[in-house]
Amino acid sequence: MASSPKRKKLIIVESPAKARTISRFLGNGYVVEASQGHVRDLPKSQLGVDPDQNFAMKYITIRGRGDIISSIRKEAKNASQVFLATDPDREGEAIAWHLAYILGIEPEKANRVEFHEITKAVVQNAMKNPRTINTDLVDAQQARRALDRLVGYQISPLLWAKIKKGLSAGRVQSVVTRMVVMRENEIDAFIPEEYWDIHAKASVGQGRASETFPVVLSNLHGKKASISSAQDASAAKATAEKGTYHVSHVRTGEKRRMPSPPFTTSSLQQEASRKLNFSTAKTMQVVQQLYEGIDIKGGTQGLVTYIRTDSVRMSQDAINAIRSYIPERFGAGYIPAEPNEYKGRKNAQDAHEAIRPTDIQRTPETVKEFLTRDQYQLYKLIYSRTIASQMAPAVYTTLTAEFSSEHAEFRYYGEKKTFAGFTVLYEDSQDDPDAAPESLIPNIHEGDRVTITDVDGVQHFSQPPARYTEASLVRTMEEKGIGRPSTYAPTITTILNRGYVSREKKRLYPTELGRMVTTLMEEYFPDIVDIDFTANLEEKLDEVEEGQKNWKEILQTFYPSFEMELTKAEQEIEKVEIKDEVSDVICDQCGSHMVYKMGRYGRFLACPNFPACRNTKPIIHYIDAPCPKCGARLLEKISKKNRKFYGCEKYPECDFVSWEMPVKEHCPQCGSYMVQKKGKHGDVWHLCAGTSCHYKVKIENQGNGMDDEGI
Repeated sequence: MASSPKRKKLIIVESPAKARTISRFLGNGYVVEASQGHVRDLPKSQLGVDPDQNFAMKYITIRGRGDIISSIRKEAKNASQVFLATDPDREGEAIAWHLAYILGIEPEKANRVEFHEITKAVVQNAMKNPRTINTDLVDAQQARRALDRLVGYQISPLLWAKIKKGLSAGRVQSVVTRMVVMRENEIDAFIPEEYWDIHAKASVGQGRASETFPVVLSNLHGKKASISSAQDASAAKATAEKGTYHVSHVRTGEKRRMPSPPFTTSSLQQEASRKLNFSTAKTMQVVQQLYEGIDIKGGTQGLVTYIRTDSVRMSQDAINAIRSYIPERFGAGYIPAEPNEYKGRKNAQDAHEAIRPTDIQRTPETVKEFLTRDQYQLYKLIYSRTIASQMAPAVYTTLTAEFSSEHAEFRYYGEKKTFAGFTVLYEDSQDDPDAAPESLIPNIHEGDRVTITDVDGVQHFSQPPARYTEASLVRTMEEKGIGRPSTYAPTITTILNRGYVSREKKRLYPTELGRMVTTLMEEYFPDIVDIDFTANLEEKLDEVEEGQKNWKEILQTFYPSFEMELTKAEQEIEKVEIKDEVSDVICDQCGSHMVYKMGRYGRFLACPNFPACRNTKPIIHYIDAPCPKCGARLLEKISKKNRKFYGCEKYPECDFVSWEMPVKEHCPQCGSYMVQKKGKHGDVWHLCAGTSCHYKVKIENQGNGMDDEGI
């Protein structure tokens, strides 16, 4: 009599790519299926959260997932055991919980496994140590899902119905949009302040032995040099040139620069943006591929550990492997006596390691032929940063010197790298790099006579805060506690796709639509766009994950005040409903008076007989100032990236453009045209547009000086 075939064990993961990789590690005794993300969720057609029933969640099977669920059920029915191996985070835990429900598996059953890296040894070991589903993680995910649904599904329809079709809001997206708007408001209100530096050249000794190096005036008449005008700069220069100088102070030292910690999700997104010009979404897409597995010699392997983490911790095994590799590759002097230790940021979740290579011996060069260009660049970045994090610091010799006369003092600072340390492998980058090259360390001593030559004044102007890049926005979100590693990239992608924010040369600008929604949210839902309020909610979600708070308590605390805001908005937004404003422009297709409409890129003219007549026209804003180049009228325009600028109506015959609004007056000092800006307190300033003048004058508010016409 033939024996019945041995039943296989079923493993359910999220990604088909991960399923293929894991199936090769475990052999014929296992079947690996992919859920392809969530299989159950709240319905799209209704709220799905019932505040009157203690926030009961209504889950349904996601449309289009029927075949996937049928396949999983079939395999589960024939399997000797089922393991839920979804991603090791809140979302993954929730997916495992939903799968258990669909398959009729008790959550208390020890069938949940976690793969923090997709390598054969780690996968096989994880299969030996299953656990029960972590209901605290599930509850944290449910609380976040409920909050997002309550906010998004109740504010968006309100804005749609009461204000304008197409407006929408989200719990995290709205506060991040407001951050971009607030930064732009700071820039708009900024008035540059003039200041000067006095530079010179100093030399000690004579002939070939003399060394010349740049110095800056630090003190004048016994006080710190503070120069704010060309007149003061000229006087300071004259005083500095008269003096006889000597070396009054010399201090030498040694500076050590420590390497940065291995990557978290946030720091990887930032560095990939700065060094590789990757968007946050692209970074996560590529690193997901490296995590799930790459076909290389010897089979498919996951090249990096789990990619959604805010921990800088590495396992002791990984540290030991790195410390063995460093002296082999770079020499014994490049490894510190003890492993480098790093502290994570406040409130960092330490469940996962930092993002690191799964095998230190798998260098970027050895796998380059199996990777795409993007995969190779990102893997090399992760690999180099990981190794460098355990290397010796870079060492610099420093020198600070002061050169004094009776009425003036110049200062010099120089540093020279004497030991490369970790920088032989990896150099950190910055959003706005301003690192000076290595400087001279002159051989000088206190009392030496010094010759000061080439004294000259250099004019500067204070700069407004920089616009956010994706990298700096992620950093700010992390610092302020807005979102978590898994939400940074999706949030930025959402506000870009909705047209609330635009991206131009890596810089982020709020659109007219983004400003409008932010203004409405600030007036009617101030808590939702409040940074501290949002960060506090994130902390409470962390407390749920840690088992310190019941998830329903968060909703019970949040919803009453939010419901009051909703009620108030429903009553009051009626009073500010934006109705179509009739223009005096005649539709050239049907003869009706066209009306003003608000679109993604601002206002435009449309025929009121839509959809019978679909005629539209842009709105032309003429400003009350002539073109500085040809004297024609100037127009306010919108760039392809939604930035406002001003250009000549005779374009392309005249190519004059300006980001700031020109005014009628000319600069009394240099004759250049001037532009208008508003200060922090609503003051109106006229500033010279000349590159080397920067004359400015405060004036009375005279309105925007613009006329609207439709063409």
